[in-house]
Amino acid sequence: LGMFSELKFPVPWGHVAAKAWGPSEGHPVLCLHGWLDNANTFDKLIPLLPRDCYYVAMDFSGHGLSSHRPAGSAYHFLDYVTDVRRVAAALQWRRFTLMGHSMGGSVAGMFCFLYPEMVDKLILLENLGFLLAPEDTEAWLKSKRMVIDRLLSLEAKQQTPKARSPEAALQRLLEANRHLTAEGGAILLQRGATETPAG
Repeated sequence: LGMFSELKFPVPWGHVAAKAWGPSEGHPVLCLHGWLDNANTFDKLIPLLPRDCYYVAMDFSGHGLSSHRPAGSAYHFLDYVTDVRRVAAALQWRRFTLMGHSMGGSVAGMFCFLYPEMVDKLILLENLGFLLAPEDTEAWLKSKRMVIDRLLSLEAKQQTPKARSPEAALQRLLEANRHLTAEGGAILLQRGATETPAG
């Protein structure tokens, strides 16, 4: 397990980098590093672990060899959880073990909370995991999972914007925002739409 391979997963702002050890058909283990660290956190640990696993240590966005998010963007825990979801999808992993160190442990705990069906084991190194007050659990779980799933669904459907006539654009805006009046929609479209040769 001393030998590793480099991986890259495309994301809308560039790529998430990772390194992998072990047989690709082995039991999948995703390794998450701590704050201001990178995938090399696991270089000395992985060779000591069972050899029948496929270990993938990702660099969170803005860390290691992964692309930084666009200038002015914040780095929130939920964004890191979304990165984990992206990497798992790119690897086509439906169920895997998560191993997190420090901040990576918090991200791993939050991921387990949101997607328990995807995680068979959680290994925390110097971390307590993700803690939430019991009375907040259901609402938090529902809203955050919906945010991540919708974002990834929209990214998967990325298409070239359609050109519409001004009338069709107004109709589309009003259908998507039933609280708007036609006058209000027309005002918003003055700055919310761009005229092109196609429409």
